[in-house]
Amino acid sequence: MPTPTAHHSQLVAAACRQIEASDALPELSALAERAGLSPWHFHRVFKAVTGLTPRSYASARRAQKVREQLQQGKSVTETLYASGFNSSGRFYEAANGMLGMTPAAFRQGGSKASIHFALAQCSLGAVLVACSERGVCAILLGDEPQALLDDLQRRFPKAALIGADSDFEAIVAKVLGFIEAPRAGLDLPLDIRGTAFQQRVWQALGKIEPGTTASYAQVAASIGAPSAVRAVAGACAANALAVAVPCHRVVRTDGGLSGYRWGIERKRELLERERRPDTP
Repeated sequence: MPTPTAHHSQLVAAACRQIEASDALPELSALAERAGLSPWHFHRVFKAVTGLTPRSYASARRAQKVREQLQQGKSVTETLYASGFNSSGRFYEAANGMLGMTPAAFRQGGSKASIHFALAQCSLGAVLVACSERGVCAILLGDEPQALLDDLQRRFPKAALIGADSDFEAIVAKVLGFIEAPRAGLDLPLDIRGTAFQQRVWQALGKIEPGTTASYAQVAASIGAPSAVRAVAGACAANALAVAVPCHRVVRTDGGLSGYRWGIERKRELLERERRPDTP
């Protein structure tokens, strides 16, 4: 992967503006020609600067536009055309992956979504576990249970939040067992929602062996975006699935335990648990 120069960054910034202003993704050859590079070279430079291919960047921007249009109260039909979809079939096919629910439900703040949740205590403090129809969508750690519930409500402001029943308690028990012994893994489906870049970062985190660490720079390099160190840190901070998406395994270049959404002491304890030879 080439090391981006200031000139390359300017070219890619211009290409990003071109993509954002277009209803449909411009052809790679047209983007490359405008940048004065071959399509192959432009593709590599674009990925080195943004961490995404031009097509992935366009998809991420389209998903952002869809969310913004619906949050502004625009109708599904208005959003469909404003986001550059030329057919309702393609829009609805893509919407579930972009939003995690139907466009109409997202427009209403998830009012037709059902989120099952439970609050519990573990050795790391308070924990909230929440599941959508697709899987575990949140594992939140903290000191105050109410703060965790407030966080969940902010994420799904109009969803039907349903307290734990006996079936859900079995899921919570699995999550609690996983927190106590993270090397054992979590045998539950996950509903992981994020931008294309965040998804790539989170997938890379899952490849870090339990008990070991990687720096933000190493994670950025592993996804082909060596200059996106700060964006990698931002993706780690946006993670809503503590332990399951192991952002606790990412450290500073000098090995120091930098900021962790769930608290530095929890990060240290999770790493220590993974390093214990007697941990399952």
